[in-house]
Amino acid sequence: MASAISDDMFSLFIGTCESSPDAPFLIGEDGTVLTYDAARARAAQLAHAFCAQGVKPGDRVAVQVEKSQTALLTWLAALQAGAVYLPLNTGYTAGELRYFLGDAAPALVLCRPADEAAMAAICAELGVPALLTLDGEGTGGSLVDAAAGQPTTFAHAPADPAGLAAILYTSGTTGRSKGAMLSHANLASNALTLREYWRFTAQDRLLHALPIFHTHGLFVATNITIAAGAAMIFLPRFDADALVRLMPQASVLMGVPTFYTRLLGHPGFTRELAAGMRLFISGSAPLSAETHREFSALTGQAILERYGMTETNMNTSNPYVGERRPGSVGFALPGVSLRIADPETAAVLPQGDIGVIEVKGPNVFAGYWQMPDKTREEFRVDGFFITGDLGFIDPQGYVHIVGRAKDLIIAGGFNIYPAEVEAALDEIPGIAESAVIGVPHADLGEAVVAVVKATDAALDQAAVQAALADRLARFKQPRAVVFVDELPRNAMGKVQKALLRDAHRALFAS
Repeated sequence: MASAISDDMFSLFIGTCESSPDAPFLIGEDGTVLTYDAARARAAQLAHAFCAQGVKPGDRVAVQVEKSQTALLTWLAALQAGAVYLPLNTGYTAGELRYFLGDAAPALVLCRPADEAAMAAICAELGVPALLTLDGEGTGGSLVDAAAGQPTTFAHAPADPAGLAAILYTSGTTGRSKGAMLSHANLASNALTLREYWRFTAQDRLLHALPIFHTHGLFVATNITIAAGAAMIFLPRFDADALVRLMPQASVLMGVPTFYTRLLGHPGFTRELAAGMRLFISGSAPLSAETHREFSALTGQAILERYGMTETNMNTSNPYVGERRPGSVGFALPGVSLRIADPETAAVLPQGDIGVIEVKGPNVFAGYWQMPDKTREEFRVDGFFITGDLGFIDPQGYVHIVGRAKDLIIAGGFNIYPAEVEAALDEIPGIAESAVIGVPHADLGEAVVAVVKATDAALDQAAVQAALADRLARFKQPRAVVFVDELPRNAMGKVQKALLRDAHRALFAS
């Protein structure tokens, strides 16, 4: 374990490299081990490759590649070089990427080899100076070539704790994404808090099957592992068969609710298999009370559910020791202040009343990239961040989330804002208007459903889905399209999405 408290993640990483250089950091599916010291050396070479492309401290490095060990090491390389890391969902289309790259103005973009031509055109259009590639295995591409032969050490000065470490884009209700600015102190403080709260040690082996363009897989899973000097069994993607096969070698699993519903349906996932695990953690989307109870009945262990956001890292957690309450996200983490307020008046509400969740602490982001007005709107004058999530605190102090004030849909752990999908739908010839909702889905938590009023009687679900295929990332595309004569509206003309959700909530019922 790193010997001293630090305000930045790379110094925590170096602490373990110095104290336990031969300790495993990344373990492949085939059992191959990358030690902390070997990871440090490879990250140094990648950092030199970035600098050779003109990356300077404070520059943004945008990354849209498949998950691999090398891809993960680009996070450590960016930190080492003093750059600001910008991970991008691998499902984003060219149109979406054009906005992100235009807004963030990176000095370097890292993409998949198959995307190089299209990305080069976008970079030329936007004036992005450098482009490198990395293949899906992390062993080929121009980045690997650029890093070969580079020095295996890099002179790294500890980062300014308040300095910018990463920008993660989170969708906006108007369709315009916002870049959440996360400082070195935001990330390091949360990793150290969770290391203690969840009792991580150097002996832990985390089954890592999450994507690494998302705060859950990149910052929660990876950063806690580093803070503890632990290791990750690093899988390229979620695969229930692989999880079952490798679970005897692991001690912790972090996943989205979909992981747990699929494990419960796997014949090889048994009470005996789970017995060797000390902790199952769920996040990124609400875990149903039914899944919680079913999992406990099968394994004798309760899933630990927690609550976080792109902008805040983790805010709350069910306890490590004590009742992990189904339907609850537990208590505010040490150092985090949480309150329930009236969305309109900002008055703090009595315990038990439903209102908007507001948080304050070292985990809370610095604001939205180049959006000072939006940043001011989202913070109270006393520094509390307005999450937009609706919830209450029960008599025992557990926090419960009951809804999302801005109609956010969370499918498979990914955030989807209806306004963005509706804008794409309304541009399809033959669609007069649309409303996008989330409905319960046993596997994904929620599924995207488009309710549309069509002027073309020949338009069907397949045609609508085909029209969106190249316009929206796959996870944003509707899984069902429902055609109606009129959308329900209230007296003010606003579409009543609550009625639509009620009408179609059984659409994916088994």
